[in-house]
Amino acid sequence: MATAIQWVRSLIFMIVIYAWMLILGIVFAPYALFTKRGALQACKTYARSTIWLASWMVGIRCEVRGNVPVDEVVIGAKHQSFLDIIMIFSAIPHGKFIMKRELLYTPVIGLYARRLGCIPVDRGRKGAAVAKMVKDVAKEFSEPGQLVIYPQGTRVAPGAKKPYKVGTAVLYEGLGFPCVPVATNAGVFWPRTGVMRKPGLAIVDFLDPIEPGVGRDQFLERLEDVIETRSNALMREVGFEPDGAH
Repeated sequence: MATAIQWVRSLIFMIVIYAWMLILGIVFAPYALFTKRGALQACKTYARSTIWLASWMVGIRCEVRGNVPVDEVVIGAKHQSFLDIIMIFSAIPHGKFIMKRELLYTPVIGLYARRLGCIPVDRGRKGAAVAKMVKDVAKEFSEPGQLVIYPQGTRVAPGAKKPYKVGTAVLYEGLGFPCVPVATNAGVFWPRTGVMRKPGLAIVDFLDPIEPGVGRDQFLERLEDVIETRSNALMREVGFEPDGAH
């Protein structure tokens, strides 16, 4: 019975947050079209209100740990869920994301992604996509901000294994900024598929930065080690055993 009630609450929650996205997107659109500050305010409002709604509608409490970067950095983040995107964006001052190109053509999201300076990537083109990504990022960083990239390239379910791609290392080398790894357990409570949202403590943890100058292979090995180790620890903290998942 309790599970059925939580599923219904989850369904209502999902309807509410996507309706709220549409409402905010329309209300802020005139402001966002003329100034990037308007787009940033709209997205910050959405992220923070969604975190608040999650706490009382489905029982997901959100906690940000570590030193949140405020300067120009590359953020290499574990990606399990839409929730970790929201939590990271709400915490950093001027977030912009490496995102799949298809999202630029979705209602509301596409407009605001462009205005925030998010960088679209054609994942099917591999080497050419990485080269274009570096060029686009260099152009976009005429304005300060924190660039968020997901080293595994997509959402990965808690406990699942997926290799880290070279794109994060290329950006780290090309931009010459520190890279801040971010770990999370958000997917335990807000999975990448399905309706059900489980109550509990979702965490994103900003870890010690990797300073510029580390070689590509060493950088990727270090990035994967610190993110996976800490993410596994955060999942165990809330009772999920990542080594036992499939």
